[in-house]
Amino acid sequence: MRSELSTIARHALTVLAGQLAIMAFGVTDTIVAGRYSPAALAALSVGSAVFVSVYISLMGILQALLPLWSEQRGAGRLPAMGRSLRQSLYLCLGICVLGMTVLLSPDAILRWTDVPEALKADVRNYLSILAWGLPPAMLFRIYSTLNQSLGRPQLVTWLQVGALALKLPLSIWFTFGGAGLPALGVAGCAWATLVVNYTLLGLGLWLVRTQSLYAPLLLWRRMERPDWTQLGQFLRLGLPAGMAILVEVTSFTLVALFVARQGNLAAASHQIAANLAAVCYMVPLSLAIATSARVSWWRGAGDEVRARQLVVLGLRLAALMGLVLTALLLISRHLLAAIYTSDAQVAALAASLLLWVGAYHAADAVQTFCIFVLRCYRITVAPLLTYCVLLWGGGLAGGYWLAYGGVGPWSGRPTPAPFWAMSALALGITALAFSGLLWHTLRRHGAQPAS
Repeated sequence: MRSELSTIARHALTVLAGQLAIMAFGVTDTIVAGRYSPAALAALSVGSAVFVSVYISLMGILQALLPLWSEQRGAGRLPAMGRSLRQSLYLCLGICVLGMTVLLSPDAILRWTDVPEALKADVRNYLSILAWGLPPAMLFRIYSTLNQSLGRPQLVTWLQVGALALKLPLSIWFTFGGAGLPALGVAGCAWATLVVNYTLLGLGLWLVRTQSLYAPLLLWRRMERPDWTQLGQFLRLGLPAGMAILVEVTSFTLVALFVARQGNLAAASHQIAANLAAVCYMVPLSLAIATSARVSWWRGAGDEVRARQLVVLGLRLAALMGLVLTALLLISRHLLAAIYTSDAQVAALAASLLLWVGAYHAADAVQTFCIFVLRCYRITVAPLLTYCVLLWGGGLAGGYWLAYGGVGPWSGRPTPAPFWAMSALALGITALAFSGLLWHTLRRHGAQPAS
């Protein structure tokens, strides 16, 4: 198991480096917008909430192809991976049309969540720019998932880290203006992301065309007609996974829209807390991706015992890392808030929210790992239903009730804190439910796993 731990650790750390680089896009935009003006940061909070809800949900559909491709690799069926990837392009086309439609027509969402009129124009402009950056982002996600299934995420990570070096100066330049370019405000952050997305896609295509790693897959063949059987398999695995991520992400991002009515102070402080929670999420996400790729590889190779052992090992690591990051958040919350903003009121409120973010992340680490590994065993519907009940019904609805209704000392507290408190509680119950489901699944696929 030591060699497997080393393999997973290398894979996870490589994925983490790339994911943190991508998350640094959001950190960069948050800091740049925060330094530009509180109003720009508030608009970014709303706009990024809508975009992330769409982007992550659609990305989840494509990410769910990882177990399928890893199993094909474990079984030695490399040309089948190439055919499967070409079929995934049809899926990518469909979800891009859907996502762009939502981003180009966000008015219904903005009305439903009572986003203030003063923010709507900037939010619409921000989303309309990012809509055209969605297709290259989805195509690059296919490339990323392919590399993860091959156990070679390094190329993706190098591209993502390099993209950060491009994103940072572009966001500053486009937002504040200079060298003949007028200041674009929050729209400048979107334009910078658009440029970076197309750059990443172009480099990814060049690597697929030139690197010998991909030659056994026979990728550059004529596109086959849509294989409805295979596309159906993609949707049976990817659609519930994508919907589950939609529920998970919107239970997180919709808070920004509901908080927007509380004013710029609440919206800006919530954006800082949400951004740090998202950065912390990258750690268990990277471990989950690396472990699920390896578990699926062993399942494809026919070794269920080794797959079960890796699941148990990964779950322990996820829980440990969740506790470590929670402790770091609690200890350094005032310093972290001060890095994001020079506004003392925003920093103080954000620091208080990070107390809840710590509890939120401890549970998030465990449930994130569990749901990824459950997909290796084709279990997607039960997690989706659990998310709907607990994250939407308990976390989001419960937080809304406490913030704008409530009872006793919790009556009508118009701050972001009730949303974070209820979300942390809901995620804690979710983590326990998923851990039990995962344990039951492992036992169903053989003897009780080794401890």
